[in-house]
Amino acid sequence: MTDHRADPVGSPALRLTVLVGEQDVWHHRPLYAEIVHRARAAGLAGASTFRGVEGFGATSMIHTQRLLSLSEELPVAVIVVDTEERVRAFLPQLAELLAGGGLVTLDPCEVLTFRSRPGGAAGGEDTTG
Repeated sequence: MTDHRADPVGSPALRLTVLVGEQDVWHHRPLYAEIVHRARAAGLAGASTFRGVEGFGATSMIHTQRLLSLSEELPVAVIVVDTEERVRAFLPQLAELLAGGGLVTLDPCEVLTFRSRPGGAAGGEDTTG
């Protein structure tokens, strides 16, 4: 017998990905941090920042974190997921922040929300004793 209480609830969403350099700044603050803080202030559902290990952009120069490399300009991706309406309402703020350049992608996606089961543990069985 299947317990349907744990079935995920899906809803359409839009994923916003902003690619910037680790050393990019906005008024003495890392640009990626400014994007995350503005996304929070705008009431978006969530934002995460991921530091790249290696990558290249418009200049075609490869940046890497390998031990022998002196590069500190690693790629950083900021990912925000929310409804299409809310993400698109945030774009003017990004336009301001990225006036000096940057890459933004928008991808339709589906958000799955997993509801917790009564009794606690994600596996459905209360393991607290």
